[in-house]
Amino acid sequence: MGKVITGDDPQTLVSTEWLAAHLNDPDLRIIDASYYLAEMGRDAKAEYDAAHIPGARFFDIDEISDRRSDLPHMVAPVEKFMSRMRAMGVGDGHQVVVYDGMGLFSAARVWWNFRLMGKSDVAVLNGGFPKWQAEGRPVEDMPPIIRDRHMTVQRQAHLVKDVTQVASASKLGDWQIVDARSPARFRGEEPEARANLRAGRIPNSRNVHYATLFNEDGTMKEGDALRAAFEAGGVDLDKRIITTCGSGVTAAILMLGLMRLGQEDVSLYDGSWAEWGQFEQLKVETG
Repeated sequence: MGKVITGDDPQTLVSTEWLAAHLNDPDLRIIDASYYLAEMGRDAKAEYDAAHIPGARFFDIDEISDRRSDLPHMVAPVEKFMSRMRAMGVGDGHQVVVYDGMGLFSAARVWWNFRLMGKSDVAVLNGGFPKWQAEGRPVEDMPPIIRDRHMTVQRQAHLVKDVTQVASASKLGDWQIVDARSPARFRGEEPEARANLRAGRIPNSRNVHYATLFNEDGTMKEGDALRAAFEAGGVDLDKRIITTCGSGVTAAILMLGLMRLGQEDVSLYDGSWAEWGQFEQLKVETG
């Protein structure tokens, strides 16, 4: 276990106050990583075009992904990620701040994407665009002026797990598997939105609903309160952890919280339930 992080930290979370103070820094790059499930009825790109934090670039989670996979928004190959970031003017030497329109939802997924590519100077905006707007901070509807920036990538393979590795962890118990989905979905009491997916959970997994990590204002809990959210789900913070969810988005929120608590031995199951739930040969628990 490393050091517990509280307050502003440019490698995990920063406040709206921090971002406002650094808004004109020449090496700051802001990314709007808004993403919505179909049932939310929201258009992330249209909302970005209408209003975003000044200078923000739009990161399309579904497009900047491995389109060869049948699974939703699997992490992009290194070359694709590099080319998309260069086109967005994001590269070496930049401090990146990622936000989304829900408050703290899909931004953590993009934060994890950068971490996976070896970029540590990246933070999530705590409370996201809703908090920024509620405080009356500046927004704009103009696209930023882009200048190409080279990006050097060193993929950190230990930050991601595939289905074979997760199946081994489920069987051997050498990693804790922590599921960010709602308790009803975790117990298999609620049908899955995606077609042909069984209901239930990965055997021997634990449940920490991502929403339990938040304060009432949508910011992430800190210190003892954050620790209590994980411990309430039966998680031993001294043991290594794999996070999972429906399709690898909210699993990244758990990873962000765990890193704030000093847990450095944590990995994300990219395929998550969208993958596990479709294969009949993989066991499922319910109840």
